Amino acid sequence: MTTRTHIRTRTRARILEAARRELGRDPDCTLADIATAAGVARRTVYVHFTGRAALVDGLTADAAEAVRRASEATRTPSPDAATALARFVLTLWPAADRYRVLVNLARQDLGAHRADEVLAPARTAVTGILAQGQRQGVFHTTVPPGPLGRALEAYLLSLLETANANTWTDDAPTAATTALIAVGVDTDLATTTVHRLHGTGPIHSPL
Repeated sequence: MTTRTHIRTRTRARILEAARRELGRDPDCTLADIATAAGVARRTVYVHFTGRAALVDGLTADAAEAVRRASEATRTPSPDAATALARFVLTLWPAADRYRVLVNLARQDLGAHRADEVLAPARTAVTGILAQGQRQGVFHTTVPPGPLGRALEAYLLSLLETANANTWTDDAPTAATTALIAVGVDTDLATTTVHRLHGTGPIHSPL
């Protein structure tokens, strides 16, 4: 990578980081606000992004890659579905928390199709885990894995929305524990499963 290319890459990353922060603070902030936060001229933002839509799409692409990496990191099969689901949420949560601004932007800027693309790897992973857990008798069986996974997704996204609204302090162990309970795991087992995973060391983010 040449020096010029390296500088462009770093500048682009700085703009995206500023966009993530500023859009999280105010979804209606302007490109000028983002440029100021990034420490660049507004015209520099336009060198990298043609407008707000392109900037949000760049942020979305980064989020999609983070979700993909988190899903890949938890692909190794686990004989225990409750452990597998807890590990998945604990691993994914740092990425979900980092890009939770997109939850607020989803309806306005992304559209259902783009949101589906971002979440597809996670949905596939969770559906497989839920199917395994239903076969093992540890998850609810009244709803098929696909719809149950969508319900769980909606629940976790709602937690991110409350974090955006500052009505809940997002916490990966809490999210993982309540995810297990939501799909039918006994409260004590959910708590001990997450504690066993999270208490033995840090959960490494795939970012």
